[in-house]
Amino acid sequence: MAWSPNGKRISSSSTDNTVQVWGAADGHNVCTYKGHSDQVWSVAWSPDGKHVASGSGDKTVQVWMAL
Repeated sequence: MAWSPNGKRISSSSTDNTVQVWGAADGHNVCTYKGHSDQVWSVAWSPDGKHVASGSGDKTVQVWMAL
């Protein structure tokens, strides 16, 4: 789990191979990123909050445009 730099969003890794982004204030799902072929173990925000990076058991790192 990782907080966005502005504190308005939270990203989470998942065993269903996805990355989820949540609204911190109300817990609503902002978006779901799909593309890994194995469990996602880590997530991190870029310092400017424009990207989310994820690391997976499929031995890849993906960088997503934050919504």
